[in-house]
Amino acid sequence: MNNERTVWPVGVAFFIACLLFAMIVAVVKHCAPAPAIDADRAAVRARALAEIRAAEAQALSQPGWIDENCGLVRLPISVAMQITEREWQNPAVARSNLMARVEKATAPAPPAPAKPNPFE
Repeated sequence: MNNERTVWPVGVAFFIACLLFAMIVAVVKHCAPAPAIDADRAAVRARALAEIRAAEAQALSQPGWIDENCGLVRLPISVAMQITEREWQNPAVARSNLMARVEKATAPAPPAPAKPNPFE
């Protein structure tokens, strides 16, 4: 019997704590509403997407340098196809150029210089 009298105050305290928590959540939700996604934000995002797509279209349609020091050029696909057709008019020369480029690209790196002896 003594145990039953000490349990109900804990239950009442738990119930009051839950009510207080629910009231605090309701007040915070009412006082600090989350900003809604509005037309201005949607317009800004649409404008940014249009700028990205315009930059991509420009990159695909006009030649430009990717890395001028290394000689990497960005070409439109149609221009690259025309260059390839022109190079492959003579297949033997084109194959030898291709093999030279492959060998150059896959050549092993030169050995690192030997470290001098610090006591010399």
